Amino acid sequence: MMLEEDRGYSVLLVSAPGQMNDALASLLTEERYSPARNVSSVSEAKRASAEREFDLILVNSPLPDDSGARFAIDSSSGGCVVLFLVRTELYAETDEKLGGHGVFVLSKPTSKSVVSTALSWMRSARERLRKSEKKTLTLEEKMEEIRLVNRAKWTLIRTRSMDEAAAHRWIEKQAMDRCLTKREIAEEIIKDAEG
Repeated sequence: MMLEEDRGYSVLLVSAPGQMNDALASLLTEERYSPARNVSSVSEAKRASAEREFDLILVNSPLPDDSGARFAIDSSSGGCVVLFLVRTELYAETDEKLGGHGVFVLSKPTSKSVVSTALSWMRSARERLRKSEKKTLTLEEKMEEIRLVNRAKWTLIRTRSMDEAAAHRWIEKQAMDRCLTKREIAEEIIKDAEG
């Protein structure tokens, strides 16, 4: 099992050129944050996001073409964790607006240590999302298997005049006898009936 410390995180840094941009970029070490891409506008960020998915997105607002708030909200709807940096006087309003969408909001000016802590929280949140995504995939796979087995049972009921319990037992016995999964047996039954 890969530990969180061993994992690299893909990062999109959306920040206009300047001191804050340089400070943020310096925290994104290649060992932990790779690939790290830096863009300077929301339009560039949208293009970068369309090209690939990122684990983490940092938006340093404002940007030359927009505040970046809508981009942050849209980006947080998937498996991406977003940090939005905003001037102190806009923090409360921005946190109210973005926090409900799962976007982390941080006021600036800030320090490297605070941003480093925020990055750590973002990594933790991303790991939680990964686990949730895995569970969802597993559940979807299990549901698909159940649908296939049910379809195969109905095929056996129709073609071999079995009742549902007998069809279920037949599929289970075939799976055990042939060292195959119930899904594989179900797929064979369906394929034979259609072919």
